[in-house]
Amino acid sequence: MKKKLVVLSGAGISAESGLQTFRDSNGLWEGYDVTEVASPEGWKKNPALVLEFYNMRRRQALKAQPNAAHIGLADLEKDFNVHIITQNIDDLHERGGSTHVIHLHGEIFKMRSEKSLTPTYEIKGDIKLGDLAPDGGQLRPDIVWFGEAVPMIEKAAQITMGADIFVVIGTSLVVYPAAGLIDLVPPSKPIFVIDKHIPSVRNRGNITAIEKPATEGIKGLMEILKGMR
Repeated sequence: MKKKLVVLSGAGISAESGLQTFRDSNGLWEGYDVTEVASPEGWKKNPALVLEFYNMRRRQALKAQPNAAHIGLADLEKDFNVHIITQNIDDLHERGGSTHVIHLHGEIFKMRSEKSLTPTYEIKGDIKLGDLAPDGGQLRPDIVWFGEAVPMIEKAAQITMGADIFVVIGTSLVVYPAAGLIDLVPPSKPIFVIDKHIPSVRNRGNITAIEKPATEGIKGLMEILKGMR
C-alpha cells in the first residue's frame, strides 16, 4: 500500500502562477479592503462590488497556469496516496494533475444561491447582480468568507488524522480553522513545511523546514521523499 501523503496548501503556491495574495499587500487584495469583498457584511453592503471583485479573480484564475509545484505534487501520486487540502479557491491543483483535492474556502468556478450552501453551479464567466438561482436567491460565488462556517473542515480533519506524511506549503498558518490541521497530525508522523518565510510552527521534533518558494521547495521535498516510499 502507498503511504498517505497529506498536503495543506495556501496562497503561496499559486503566487508563482501570478495570483496575488492579500497578505502580501497589507490586508489589501488587488487594491480592495478584504472586509469589503470577503465577508457577509461586505456582501450585504455592496453585492455588486463583491461580484465584480470575484468576476475579476475568476478571469485571472482562468488565465493562470499550474506551476512546477502544482505539477510536482501531482507527480507524487505515482508513489504516494496524495490528498490535497487547499485554502486556495483556484483550480490549479486540479489542472496540475492532482486527483484528490479538498477546497476549504470554496471554489472560484462555482456559484450558489445566497440563501443556501447547496446546490452549486459551475461558472466560468461573470455573475451579475440580478442573476438568480432557482430558489429566487441572488447567485454569489461559492466562497467561504471571513466569519462563515467552513463546511469541508471535518472531512479535512479526518484525512489529516490518517496522514503518514504531512506537508504544509505556501501558507502562513494564521487563518483558522485551516491552521489547526497541523495539530491533528499523528505525533509520530513527519511534517514538512515549505515557504519563503517559514511560519511559526509548534515545537515538534519531526518538523523539517524547507525555506524556499513553492516551486523550488517541492524539488527538495521530492528528493527527501524518495527514501520514504
